[in-house]
Amino acid sequence: MSFGKMNSFVEIVQKSIDTDNEGFKAENLKIVAKVRAYREGRHGSEKWANRATFSTATDLFRFRCIPNVEVTTDMLILCDNRKFEITSVENVKGRNMYIEVLAKEVKLSG
Repeated sequence: MSFGKMNSFVEIVQKSIDTDNEGFKAENLKIVAKVRAYREGRHGSEKWANRATFSTATDLFRFRCIPNVEVTTDMLILCDNRKFEITSVENVKGRNMYIEVLAKEVKLSG
């Protein structure tokens, strides 16, 4: 199965909220994996039309399964100095070869 050019390095991170000794909370990002991934931005293609239920997704990432790592919607993807919230994770054809992730770019408000 060919997915085209693997063109982006991504970091899959787990977000955690830690409290220090004085009671202040801080968000920490722990890198779970660094992988090469195919990245496709949202556009009007037939593929994206079929994904209408995930209308908030802005990008699709496809990468090889990572041994001993389960990618979940609680994780984030860091790519090209941008942060993406994972909205959907799918094991392509159930073969444990490729993972397809739909994600929404997190934009800072302000």
